[in-house]
This record gives sequence, structure tokens and C-alpha cells, in this order.
Amino acid sequence: MKKIQEIIETCGKSEGNLISILQKIQEEEGYISVATMDTVSQILEIPVAKIYGVVTFYSQFRLKPVGKYLIMLCQGTACHVNGSAGIEETITEYLKIKDGETTADGLFTLENVACLGCCSLSPAMMISGETYGELNDKKVIKILKSYQQ
Repeated sequence: MKKIQEIIETCGKSEGNLISILQKIQEEEGYISVATMDTVSQILEIPVAKIYGVVTFYSQFRLKPVGKYLIMLCQGTACHVNGSAGIEETITEYLKIKDGETTADGLFTLENVACLGCCSLSPAMMISGETYGELNDKKVIKILKSYQQ
């Protein structure tokens, strides 16, 4: 609660700063919990339902913690045409998770995204800020194994 209060003080105690406040909280905690929404609601004196509406409207916000490594798999047109569905299947089978899920060990979270903006590398994925392109099944498994070590 103290950290949330500090973030709100830094951003400014105004409903107009809600998105900035939530972004900073998510940077700090990794996601927006129900308890966090309750605390923000009390401090800013706005309904929890309004905060929940913002968190669920914008895809940048998460309601559940993510793994240590966030896999963002591009599903844009170029990646789709070049086999991103097969890459997703490989990741799903290898890690035993589906889109939006986190591995039992908390190491990986898989998230399909609309576009990573690197169409010339399609199919592509990003893991914790590192971009990998021209993927195939063998390459994906090799990359995932390197993160597991």
C-alpha cells in the first residue's frame, strides 16, 4: 500500500492520472491485482468498477502475474502467412501452456500479439524484449531451452 501511495503522489492524486498510475504500478508489481484496484479506488476516491473498466479495456494491463519470461508471439498478417500458428503450436506443446497462460514453474507466459513491427523477420516472437525472427520449430525449441538454463 505504501508503494501505491508513493506512485500516486508522484503521478498526482487525480482521476485524470489513472492510466499513468496503473502503468507505474504494473511496472512495479508486474500486474494489477484486485487489492491494488481497491487501494487506488480508496486513495483517488473513484469506484473500483471504473478502475476495473480501464484495466480490462486496455490490453497493456494484466490481471494476473506473468512469468519471468514473457513470450510475445506475433500473429500479424506477415507472421500468420509465414507460419505463426505452427510456432504457437510448438510453444504450446513444448511448454504445456496456451495463449495467456503461465508455466507451472512461473518461468514463461505466452501472449499472442497483433504485431511486433518486424514483418521482415516473420514469423517472429519477442521474449522479455529480445526479438527472434525467421522462426521454425527447431529454432523455437532451442531458444526456449536457452532460457530454461
